[in-house]
Amino acid sequence: MTSWFFDHYYQKPVISAAEPASWRFQIRAATPDDLAGISQIIAESFHAHDGFWGWAFPLLRLGIYEDLKHRLSSPAPHHVCLVAIDTTAALNPTLVGTVELGVRFNDSWVATGRSFPYLSNLAVHPKYRRHGVASKLLTSCEKFSQEWGFEELYLHVLENNDQARQLYLKLGYEVYKLESNWNKFFFRPARQILLQKHLGIEVD
Repeated sequence: MTSWFFDHYYQKPVISAAEPASWRFQIRAATPDDLAGISQIIAESFHAHDGFWGWAFPLLRLGIYEDLKHRLSSPAPHHVCLVAIDTTAALNPTLVGTVELGVRFNDSWVATGRSFPYLSNLAVHPKYRRHGVASKLLTSCEKFSQEWGFEELYLHVLENNDQARQLYLKLGYEVYKLESNWNKFFFRPARQILLQKHLGIEVD
């Protein structure tokens, strides 16, 4: 990643029309200090916090923490974890969202016979959903993918996650493949959709 790209794209807070005028968000690379906040947001987004499986929540969160800690301490050549920060209160910035981007090599998901960028762990704090945070994180991943020299970006979404699917389709993602994934916790198949987006050519 070039210093120009980081300085001009990631250091400047931006506001979209969908956000309250009082909210300002900054997208930046994650640091070890962000691990606890990232783990909490991902765990709350993908796992039940209470109910029958509530007892397992601290263990799931710890597992997410340790996995991400390892990836941040030993990063692959093409890997980045991004966070969205609410900078409204300058003295108390709040981590409100996260996403990871990496490169897969000859994975069976994509029959390209080559490496491809894959987006995962997109999660936003419930209070900040529907305010443009997820869109900013996705756009940031697209910028990284282009910087790395790729023309497509891939991600998975559950078939029954209508809100996420609508967001991705609105941002230009298209269905690449419909898959079945066995849910080991509930012993039933959970269908996933592999989405693909063709990235536009950047103009300097």
